[in-house]
Amino acid sequence: MAENSAPLSVGQKAPEFSLRNAEGETVSLSDYAGKNVIVYFYPKAATPGCTTEACDFRDNLNSLLGAGYSVLGISPDEPEELASFSSDESLNFPLLSDPDNAVAKAYGSYGEKTFGEKTFEGTLRSTAVVDTAGNIAQIEYCVDAKGHVSRLRKSLGV
Repeated sequence: MAENSAPLSVGQKAPEFSLRNAEGETVSLSDYAGKNVIVYFYPKAATPGCTTEACDFRDNLNSLLGAGYSVLGISPDEPEELASFSSDESLNFPLLSDPDNAVAKAYGSYGEKTFGEKTFEGTLRSTAVVDTAGNIAQIEYCVDAKGHVSRLRKSLGV
């Protein structure tokens, strides 16, 4: 097994990325220059934990936007899978496709994990808050899907 990707620290420059969204259009972190953005990584669209987390962001999006935070969800799923997931769950924020896990690795959100008896490599559920200067303002790794958005809102004062 390969090593986990290196975690980021508060104050570091957020790694730039350009990924395709559910419609196949390119979305870049630089599109959000001068804004606060929550970038969250999840392993697989339409799975129970990922659905819980995505719907939690959906249900809290207005308060996050009102406090000046945009939300981007990133997974290794292809745009077609993201479109289906977004439509099925009425998601109201962009989902981005990172099929080779390059962005997850750049953010330290890729590594070894265990599910039941099986150990494998994949996307680690994590969240980075990027500030208006493009720096990491907050970073959390291996978060629980349930209650994550509530804890995030509390830490951001939203």
